[in-house]
Amino acid sequence: MENRNQQTGQASDALGQSSSAARHGNQHDATPAHSHQDAVGNGSSVHQPMRSEKDAAVKAKPAIRNRRFTIAASGGYELDKVETSCSNASSSLGDVVVGRRRSLTYTEANTMTRRRSLAYADLMAVFYPPNTLSQPTITDAPFEEDVSGDIASWEPTLERAIRSIVSIKAQCVRSFDTESSGTYTATGFVVDAKAGLILSNRHVVNPGPIVAQAVFVNYEEVELEPIYRDPIHDFGFFRFDPKQLQFMAAEEIRLAPHKAKVGMEIRVVGNDAGEKLSILAGTLARLDRTAPEYGAGEYNDFNTFYMQAASGTSGGSSGSPVLDIYGDAVALNAGGSSKAASSFYLPLTRVVHALELIKRDKPVPRGTVQAELEHVPYDELRRLGLPVELETRAREAFPHAQGMLAVKTALPEGPADGKLRAGDILLAVDGHAHVDFAALEAAVDARVGRTMRVRVWRGAAAHETELLVQDLHSITPSSFVEFGGGVVNNLSYQVARSYGISVGGGVYVASSGHVLGSASAWRGSVVMRVGNVATPDVEAFARAIAALREGSRAPVRFFALERPHKQRVAIMSVATHWHALRMAQRDEKTGLWTYKDLPRPQPMEDKELQPLAAPAHALPASLEPANRVWGSFVDVEFTAPFLVDGMRSTRFRGPGLVVDGTRGLVVCDRDTVPIAVGDVSVTVASSVVLPAQVVLLHPTHNFAVVRFDPARLDGAPPPDFPVDEDHYAGVKQLEQGDNVYVVAVTGDQTPVVRRTRVAARTMVATAECAPPRFRCVNVEGVRLDDQPVCLGGVLCTDSGLAVGLWVSVSSQDSSGKDTTNMLGLDIALLRPVVDALRATGRAPPLRSLDVDLWPMRAAAARAMGLSAERIAQAEAEASASFKRTPQLLYVAGLLAPNTPAAGLLHAGDVLLEYDGRPVDNVSQLAVVSAQSVDLVVLRDSREITLRVPTTELDAMETRRVVHWCGALVQKPYRAVLEQVRRLPSSVYISCTLYGSPANCYGLRPGMWIVEVEGRPVSTLDQFVATLQELRLNCCKLPNSTGLRYVRVTVVNKSLVTRVLSLRVDNHYWPPWQLELDADSPSGWKTIPQL
Repeated sequence: MENRNQQTGQASDALGQSSSAARHGNQHDATPAHSHQDAVGNGSSVHQPMRSEKDAAVKAKPAIRNRRFTIAASGGYELDKVETSCSNASSSLGDVVVGRRRSLTYTEANTMTRRRSLAYADLMAVFYPPNTLSQPTITDAPFEEDVSGDIASWEPTLERAIRSIVSIKAQCVRSFDTESSGTYTATGFVVDAKAGLILSNRHVVNPGPIVAQAVFVNYEEVELEPIYRDPIHDFGFFRFDPKQLQFMAAEEIRLAPHKAKVGMEIRVVGNDAGEKLSILAGTLARLDRTAPEYGAGEYNDFNTFYMQAASGTSGGSSGSPVLDIYGDAVALNAGGSSKAASSFYLPLTRVVHALELIKRDKPVPRGTVQAELEHVPYDELRRLGLPVELETRAREAFPHAQGMLAVKTALPEGPADGKLRAGDILLAVDGHAHVDFAALEAAVDARVGRTMRVRVWRGAAAHETELLVQDLHSITPSSFVEFGGGVVNNLSYQVARSYGISVGGGVYVASSGHVLGSASAWRGSVVMRVGNVATPDVEAFARAIAALREGSRAPVRFFALERPHKQRVAIMSVATHWHALRMAQRDEKTGLWTYKDLPRPQPMEDKELQPLAAPAHALPASLEPANRVWGSFVDVEFTAPFLVDGMRSTRFRGPGLVVDGTRGLVVCDRDTVPIAVGDVSVTVASSVVLPAQVVLLHPTHNFAVVRFDPARLDGAPPPDFPVDEDHYAGVKQLEQGDNVYVVAVTGDQTPVVRRTRVAARTMVATAECAPPRFRCVNVEGVRLDDQPVCLGGVLCTDSGLAVGLWVSVSSQDSSGKDTTNMLGLDIALLRPVVDALRATGRAPPLRSLDVDLWPMRAAAARAMGLSAERIAQAEAEASASFKRTPQLLYVAGLLAPNTPAAGLLHAGDVLLEYDGRPVDNVSQLAVVSAQSVDLVVLRDSREITLRVPTTELDAMETRRVVHWCGALVQKPYRAVLEQVRRLPSSVYISCTLYGSPANCYGLRPGMWIVEVEGRPVSTLDQFVATLQELRLNCCKLPNSTGLRYVRVTVVNKSLVTRVLSLRVDNHYWPPWQLELDADSPSGWKTIPQL
């Protein structure tokens, strides 16, 4: 007892030393009843738009941010979509959080939000347990009076206020830290008309690079500069030039944080749910709500209280002022609940402090000890060991408080790590007691770079320690590296706090791109090492990338934030030639991010290109007859740096078969190599990885041919896979009931051998996809009785001779979901292509009628008027070819609208003869070599003879891609042509990138550009020439800084025409071109400018 009394006395003295000072501070306030509101602090929250590509799914959040009305780019796929889960971690002592469980409040029920009576305000006390700060109400702290003596009214107040409130349109041009690239709308309001300062939320001002404009109530638009965003709390400032306003004078709204009171009637005025101006009524119900949590990996405010009201704000209202009846802002709208009509408002105490410093052009100091505190009520403090004597002293010193601050967590390796523990009750800082967040934050901010003495009560004793106050801005990233189409930045305090990890443990992957994506280091990963170089920050990461070799494969050590205890090492393919490699740094004065090119990885030297041995491995005898073909199997990987040609994914992998080892020719399905734009690698014998190039993409059949350099192998190349000559020549084909062996591989390269039989031979059916992409047409395939689960392979006889390919065929179901099916294709389909490549080294000319053919039964043909003689002829042909029933072919649809065949053949035509021979097999007409064919068709019960010109098909499909303002533009490829009735032009938008002008101003994938500034553009050459001319003419204008807006006329596939106004941004979205180049290692070259 003696020791306990002595310890209690020491703690009481510590608190008592600061009690008089605290009381003096309360008395010094002009309005003592407002002291706890001034201490409420600030809060924040951020929301990220979803893109893409492969990262873990975001957990459902109890609160949603009102931030933005996000506009998704239907074809702009971010290669790694954002995904993380939630956990609380740590925070700075100066930015303190309340972490207790929130009770259900009266205003969260479905009640009206009109002004409450005095009785109602008293009734509210029943619903609030005494575990919060005392909240002044309209009964004990009357509103400030209007000095004019007029009776206050909402009508003139709102009329004045709306002249200060702006609608904000913003583009986050790069994923960065907690933010993902995208387009959104929000709200802000002028707080300094002379200096042009606009207050909004931190998640609107954005920590990453943005381009933003503000639209005033008279629809005047001004450019915004994001000049400040708080590292923790949800507020920031834009700046605009007041001289840009020509038709109105901006007015400002006064910030009055001390006027906030429970029961106050308020109006939230802003861009709610994307509307230009909405006015929502409400009543302040709480001043001490815990800062809302939006999920780990998201931007979350902490170490502060929030206000709450039942005003039901939604997307776009972030940054709206919360006004009292006199037109003063008492809070800043920040977020809302997804389960109730509740909105969360940020107190303005620290906002006022930051605004005064910014007005004087001074930096805003922010300090932290990387510890998160929470407000704990006295009943819980007693259970933590707080003595009655200390509680008595605290209640006397702070009569309005119903609790004290306690440590929730301390971040590993931070200033408070090992010095403060969870559950420590804060008694004093530098001899002064603090029970509210704002006052404590002010004390910490004033000691950046210095130490402070902190006294806490831990268990049954008082403890005192010294903590170094760290600069919070130093652990808030302001630079990033663009690498391989992705973005990495320093691991921020925000992200580290969410997952309870230390700051500085690696670089954060904000967007993986195709290079980091090749190692599965998706968004939300932290990269610790690249090669043999540690990467604690972006500077070290840039040095590590420069030390690599272009075209090489390097190990990457990283971990996913959801599982920081599980480190991974994966192999990354180094391919930096597709994208810019540069570092961006934010200019704190203007908010503009300036770029600096970084040194690229150098090509591999000759000594690094020495041939490598790839010994073949025989399979056990139990897997016969696979040994005869197994040596010809290779593993093919394809990575797409851009989502062109209708792609929705970027990584593909499957088996390949060597068809000519001396020339390095490999055949695979088009589910493995779907397009020509990308990096291809071939792995031989599971030991040697060789770069390859796309040689041919068959435009109708489901196979592609790639080529590697066999000189890179030490020894003989893999053998050509053996084929059955009769099947290869087309004399025989797979039929129902044939016995075959499936020799295939699984995802881990394990061989699969299975004896089975052909179950059916049918036409391959694939659907038109959205977005349009290659589909297999006009070919027959086989299905097997017992199909193994595998990636693909070959069908062979019991002697090991190949009679067919076992391939994956991609399509979509009726709901638009991607599907794949395994089918067998006749080996004879390869012969024309392989023979031409062996003879000339080039792909053969491929021609087509550009029609989609489908079988028709004789009964249906008879109903369409086919004569009995023709039916008898078809039956005779079927009997000769051992078919059960005669089959005819008819035109199911056209595959291109502007070809000669499209003007001669009609849907429903039954094909009877081809160059004088009966039509009995689709292979006769799928691909032809002649420039025209003679056809006899049945149309409207009459037989007619037609000479139909054929169309040459491009074996590479796409040979050029133009990037402009975030839109990837190309010539319409074959899959697009079959989905339109008329081709508007040859300038087709294949993809738009998130956060780009194209994404923001309405350019969408699937549109055609037909005019630019009133000038017709029908080809890519005309499009590029027009853009060059406009840029040159603009630069000739006096005082011109570049083209700002361009009128673009577009047409969609329904042939509906629109005119869009596009704001050109060559800083973040410089133009460039990709062109096919056989001499380049990847087969493509990049032209930096148009």
